[in-house]
Amino acid sequence: MGKAMRLKKPGGLDNLFLDAAAAPAPGPGEISVRLHANSLNYHDYLVVKGVIQADEGRIPMSDGAGEVTAVGEGVRAFAVGDRVISTFFPDWLSGSPAQGKLRAVPGDRTDGYAREQVTAPATSFTRAPQHMSFEEAATLPCAGLTAWRALVVEGGLKSGETVLVQGTGGVSIFALQIAKAAGATVIATSASDAKIERLKALGADHTINYKSEPNWGLAAQAFTQGRGVDHIVEIGGAGTLTQSIAACRIGGHISLIGVLAGFAGDVSTAMLMGKQIRLIGITVGAREHQEDMVRGMEATGLKPVLDKAFPLAALADAFRHEESGTHFGKIVVTI
Repeated sequence: MGKAMRLKKPGGLDNLFLDAAAAPAPGPGEISVRLHANSLNYHDYLVVKGVIQADEGRIPMSDGAGEVTAVGEGVRAFAVGDRVISTFFPDWLSGSPAQGKLRAVPGDRTDGYAREQVTAPATSFTRAPQHMSFEEAATLPCAGLTAWRALVVEGGLKSGETVLVQGTGGVSIFALQIAKAAGATVIATSASDAKIERLKALGADHTINYKSEPNWGLAAQAFTQGRGVDHIVEIGGAGTLTQSIAACRIGGHISLIGVLAGFAGDVSTAMLMGKQIRLIGITVGAREHQEDMVRGMEATGLKPVLDKAFPLAALADAFRHEESGTHFGKIVVTI
């Protein structure tokens, strides 16, 4: 019996409490994992705040990293001692997304990884990158994979192309790092000059303060000598999409992965059509994408940017830190 953080209904940071959680011996096709770290995502925040309704006593957190402690009958992919990370969609192993593959998100529809021990199907995990700590690896299943799928899987990113990333959240920083590792030119936006300096230190080739430059789409296009940006990782949604369309080249690609600037609003659909832009919605990715990402990050030596670590019992404080908006990179929980 291990410890776990649980959530009382109707949610709220004050309704998180430390409790016990059983992790039975693994059955056929299952593994047991001693978890060592989580990372915070906006989806987790919506669950603990009660915006996304979860069952009474739900264990939150979709991202987990740990070490295999036991393997069930028939498991060949893992052995005791292997370092593993969870998958955001345990039922989406490969192929195209489909309704039946997207239901069982850990920490939402099923218990998540804010716990010391878990037993689950072996297919709910992939191996972790060999060069990363547990805290670093725990940032990959949601934010890392979202950026990887946006640029590599859906975008087919090539060396020499131009990528625009928005802000300094986990997905945006991963996208910057992945793009630079692939040999791309990166344009990064932020409302904070201090954060812009940190984006430059990570390799951003061009930066724009979107607060002082509200027409940042045209400013981004100017960095490309008027050709336009090849790939845009759009986290704002309707509130920023028209600027992204303005920045994008004819035949370019926009991955819509967030709605931080609004769920609805005016969008220049005529420009979207006229530029023949490929706009795709992204919600994380499949297990096979995660396996490819792990290999890619091992090959490049890419390491996530971590902000601050909290103990499991202080999970509510970790979310309060997220609420403050002062973080840069991923907030993690050490178990």
